[in-house]
Amino acid sequence: MLNVWQKTCVKIAEWFSLWIVIGCLWAWWQPEVWIWFLPYIAIGLGVIMLGMGLTLRLADFSEVFRMPKIIAIGVLAQFIIMPLSAYFWAKVLDLEASLAIGLILVGACPGGTASNVITYLARANVALSVLLTMCSTFAAVVMTPLLTQWLAGTYLPVDGWGLFRSMVVVVLIPLIAGLLINTALDRIQQHKRHVVRAVIHTVGPIVSVAVIVLVVSSIVAGNKAAIGLVGPKLFCSVFLFHATGFALGYVVMKWLGYGKIECRTVSIEVGMQNSGLGASLAKTHFAGMAMAPVPAAISAVFHCLIGSALAGIWGRRK
Repeated sequence: MLNVWQKTCVKIAEWFSLWIVIGCLWAWWQPEVWIWFLPYIAIGLGVIMLGMGLTLRLADFSEVFRMPKIIAIGVLAQFIIMPLSAYFWAKVLDLEASLAIGLILVGACPGGTASNVITYLARANVALSVLLTMCSTFAAVVMTPLLTQWLAGTYLPVDGWGLFRSMVVVVLIPLIAGLLINTALDRIQQHKRHVVRAVIHTVGPIVSVAVIVLVVSSIVAGNKAAIGLVGPKLFCSVFLFHATGFALGYVVMKWLGYGKIECRTVSIEVGMQNSGLGASLAKTHFAGMAMAPVPAAISAVFHCLIGSALAGIWGRRK
C-alpha cells in the first residue's frame, strides 16, 4: 500500500510545473482565493527548508569530499552566473528599481529543490544535483546577503545584516533542525525508521510543491494590477535571466571538459533558483516596494517551464 502511495506522490510532484502554471492562472482570475497566504510566505519557506533538512544525513557531507572539484564549480557557477545575469538584464531592459531589486534577489538565491526533479527527468546525475542544492543552500546564508547588498545596493541601500538574519531563521535553522531529526531517526528500530523515512520522502515533495504554488500564486494575486502594467518587459527580463543561467551553466561545464551528464546537471542547477526564498526576502526586506516580490513569482513559472522543456528533450536521448 505504501509503495502505491509513494509512486502516486512522486508522479504528482513530477508535474509541479503544471501545478504552478495552474495556480498562477487561477490567482490571476480569482485573486481573492489565493491572497490570504501572503503573510505566511516566510513560514512556508521554513517548512520547505525543514523538509529538505529531513532528507539530509551527516553522511551526505562526506559525499561532498568525494567530488570537491565539481561541487565547487557548480556552487561558484550558481553564485556568479545568476546574480550577474540578473543585474545585466535589469540594466539592459532598464527595469524600474523595485523590479530590478527583485530580480537581483532571485539571482542571489541558491538553487531550487525542484532542480532535483528536473535532473531526474532529464536523465542527469540526481545525486550530484542534490549535493549541489544542499551546498548552495548552506552557502546562501552568507552569499545571498552579500551579493544582494553589492548588486541591489546600486539602486538603493540594502540592509545586509537584516538579510543575513532572515537567512539564518528561514534557511539555516530549519535545515539544521531537519538534519538533526533525520539523524536521530537512526536510534529507533529499523522497521519503524524505514516507515518514517518512507513517509518523509513521499510526503515531503508534495508539501514543497504545494507551498511553492501557494507562495507564487499569492504574489500573483496580490500584484495583479501592477503585473498587468509592466508585464511584457518583466516577462522578457525573467525569461532571459533564466535562459542565460541554463545556457552558461552548460557551456562552462563543457568548456571545463565534463561530459553531457555533468553538463546537464549543472545547467539545471544553475538555471533553477529558489524563487520562493527570493519572494520571501523581497516581501520582508523591501516592503516599501510592492513589486519587488513579483520577479520571484514570474521566475518560478519560467524556470519550471524552461527546465521541463530541457528535461523533455534530454530525457528522450540515450
